[in-house]
Amino acid sequence: MQTASSGKIPTTVFTGFLGAGKTSLIRNLLKRLDGRRVALIINEFGEVGIDRELILGCGDATCREDDIVELANGCICCTVADDFVPTMQALLARPLPPEHIVIETSGLALPKPLLRAFAWPEIRTRVTVDGVVAVVDAAAVRDGLFAPDPARVEAQRSADEALDHETPLEELFEEQLGAADLVVVNKADLLAEADWPLVEARVREELRPGVRLVRARGADLAPAVLVGLCAAAEDDLASRPSHHDDGKEHEHDDFTSVHIDVPPIGDIRAFVERLGAAVAAQPVFRVKGLLAVEGKPMRLVVQGVGDRIQHHFDRPWRPDEARRGALVVIGEAGLERAPLETALMERACTS
Repeated sequence: MQTASSGKIPTTVFTGFLGAGKTSLIRNLLKRLDGRRVALIINEFGEVGIDRELILGCGDATCREDDIVELANGCICCTVADDFVPTMQALLARPLPPEHIVIETSGLALPKPLLRAFAWPEIRTRVTVDGVVAVVDAAAVRDGLFAPDPARVEAQRSADEALDHETPLEELFEEQLGAADLVVVNKADLLAEADWPLVEARVREELRPGVRLVRARGADLAPAVLVGLCAAAEDDLASRPSHHDDGKEHEHDDFTSVHIDVPPIGDIRAFVERLGAAVAAQPVFRVKGLLAVEGKPMRLVVQGVGDRIQHHFDRPWRPDEARRGALVVIGEAGLERAPLETALMERACTS
């Protein structure tokens, strides 16, 4: 990992759509930092610190609890003055400040308001944005999930240039890519080679000249790929386009989250099937959580994007931890809690 040539503390901002793999990418990065003092700022959309727990479960000495700061009061791009700036000031005031700062934004965050905060006098003299890394779900791009009907939208645009038919999801996708210094197209193993020209062409539509695109499997890349970009993004805001450069408010009314406490489960497969069915029945974008499994000493991590539900054990439960499970379900406004709770609380039938 390189230090900024200016002598300032380099900061890497990870942005990307819900479930693209930001947390996994950061977790893999932290395992390979060779003892560097790294502070991690996590901004979640939801009511429970799932991402923080996933990072702490990396099983490595670099994942120190005191070096992980969670901003859970709302989208980081909307709470810069209230949350982000004081957090940065506290990190810089430490007797041993971090040698590198990593920021994981919410999947709903606009990168540009956050980058503007690095121009604040008390931050600008000490810190620089080494790079903005946008993480993209390859399969989601292939499936055209950023517009309900891309062909129809394009036809309407061609007929009337004054019309704007973009969905909120597509706009977020464009905002994050437009601010990026590096794009990681993750979950490359889910694509056939024939899919790549279309996926890469769609991503490159939103990129500034010279921005690199790299493929990743399992959100695993060498640190040298992700850091040391020396972008100084805080000095380059004009080249990073935004739909909100006109000063309009950034709203999150199209999104909501539901936090569900889940008692210890018995049959993992049956639970995942129920979860998949519950997600398919509502406008859900993302599921993430930690579960306790009866008779198992380790925590079960559950991650879901669309209808793809994945799970794995990450670490043993500590003696001082309550073996309680929790899930955060993120979806469109109008997402109903009751059907989700009913499906997830049902015990699988035994034969």
